[in-house]
Amino acid sequence: MLITKIYKPSEFNEAAKELRLGELVAFPTETVYGLGADGLNADAVRKIYEAKGRKQDNPLILHISEIEMLDRIATDITELEYKLMHAFWPGPFTIILNKKPIVPNNVTGGMNTVGVRTPSGTIARKLISYADTPIAAPSANVSGRPSGTNVKDIYEELHNKVDCIVDGGDCEYGLESTVVRVINN
Repeated sequence: MLITKIYKPSEFNEAAKELRLGELVAFPTETVYGLGADGLNADAVRKIYEAKGRKQDNPLILHISEIEMLDRIATDITELEYKLMHAFWPGPFTIILNKKPIVPNNVTGGMNTVGVRTPSGTIARKLISYADTPIAAPSANVSGRPSGTNVKDIYEELHNKVDCIVDGGDCEYGLESTVVRVINN
């Protein structure tokens, strides 16, 4: 049986090590807790779908710590898309972009696009930065259940499915991010 570790916010570097090893990490964003894995590791991403009971054709969002990480995962970004990112990042804003081949198909549900966002939460951004990889992270809950906004809920629902949880207290919004795709610009 999996023993879930709970890290303090100051121990995000330990959680980042877990991500680099292909493990699942629940962590706070400004909206809800995310169930994160190395977004460029297809085996790690598969664990998200298993833990959530989520259909494999349901795409995930890649979380990045800074706009410079886009060069690794997205291509053909338009001026309008950059303007939107600069206006709304960091924050609960996801933009759909053309993906690079390095992004596993199980992140995108087999599509040629990928949802990307930069969370405004300090813990999330530090975790992504220290892991040095985009983190695939849907909400930390079993599919069909309410999204988790505090460690107690996350632990009760996922303690035998995740390797660790970063305890960042309650999330600010409790709602997922807005998703936008620019077409014909």
